Amino acid sequence: MRPLDEKETTAVFEKLFKFVGNNLKNIVDNPSHEGPDSIPGRYCFRLHKNKIYYTSDSIVKRATNISRSNLVSVGTCIGKYTHGGSFHLTSEMSFLYGNHVLKSAIGRITENIAPGDGVVVFSMSDVPLGFGIAAKSTQDCRKLDPNAIVVLHQGDLGEYLRMEDEL
Repeated sequence: MRPLDEKETTAVFEKLFKFVGNNLKNIVDNPSHEGPDSIPGRYCFRLHKNKIYYTSDSIVKRATNISRSNLVSVGTCIGKYTHGGSFHLTSEMSFLYGNHVLKSAIGRITENIAPGDGVVVFSMSDVPLGFGIAAKSTQDCRKLDPNAIVVLHQGDLGEYLRMEDEL
């Protein structure tokens, strides 16, 4: 686990800015109240095994006691670097920023879904993320190319971040 270099930081911030706009400042400047310190810490971005994590300084300090090979995660995974060196937000993050669900992002799908049905979108750890409308049936999803839209975004847990100025 290490801090991002200048090139990596630029790539992450540019990608996040596309989705959250001016609220990126709130993500970066958000004070962290985690840990035993009475003075609030800061949140930061860390790279571990080609994945970018958003975490507090307090957690980073504690994670240094764990060897890199045993460390699985440190904070919230927001994306990863591909073998080609480009940065991609994770599928869950993409949905939480208001995008539709692509076939390439689906891990499991309920049987007998028809186009137009209301669906609840879950993470792979069964946390409900939001809801949408099925664009394709379960049978059609098996034949689609990876970039085809399967679920049309209707609402998600990340809306409070994107609409913070309006709330």
